[in-house]
Amino acid sequence: MNQIAAPEAAAVQKTSTLAEQAYRAIKRDIISGTLEPGRALRLEFLKARYELSFSPLREALNRLHSERLVESEALKGFRVATLSLKEMHDSMRTRILIDCDALGRSIERGNAEWEAHIVGCLHTLSWITRQPVSDDAFEAHYDQVEQRHLALHQALIAACDSRWLLDFSMTLYVQTERYRRPMLVNLFRTNAPRDVSKEHRDLVDATLSRDTTNAVALLQAHYRKTAELIEVSLAPTGQVKT
Repeated sequence: MNQIAAPEAAAVQKTSTLAEQAYRAIKRDIISGTLEPGRALRLEFLKARYELSFSPLREALNRLHSERLVESEALKGFRVATLSLKEMHDSMRTRILIDCDALGRSIERGNAEWEAHIVGCLHTLSWITRQPVSDDAFEAHYDQVEQRHLALHQALIAACDSRWLLDFSMTLYVQTERYRRPMLVNLFRTNAPRDVSKEHRDLVDATLSRDTTNAVALLQAHYRKTAELIEVSLAPTGQVKT
């Protein structure tokens, strides 16, 4: 019995692993804009692009559909979720609620290791942001900056002692990132005026000073400024619904 079941278990595990691979790859391309909003996600196209079979691709699409990154219509299949300013503002307001609550809890409960991790993440983000970059290496550099940016925001709320808050925070990050990334690429290339580094430093200073009121206010302002810039950047392009 065990000898028969073992190959079946291995096959299930392999399918699950491939589905995770498909999920991560498609999700990455949606967030980056490589798979643009509204694009049809036909299985033949995905199979050729990611070199995976239909089964893990379907599983990945269903998972992305549950996360609202993919939409589906009867008889038409899946497509990349369209952009909506109303949806963006809704997700950003919800992210403010979740992250500000998590930040307040972290300030109350965080220890020396938590503080040290925040300082390290801020230093790493500041260092990589200052590095010169050529046009050929721009995308790779931008990806590294964004990874460090996410790491800092995760570090700030890491001591909240709530898996639900951390999970919701990450879900909302993904939802807002697909709006934020195109806007930031434009600002990054044009050096548009916004001192994000100062915003991060002020936020970290207030957090480490255990000034909950100021830290929460700064985090709210940080997110709201991003939402405002997203709207300014995307609304005239006709790529989003109001």
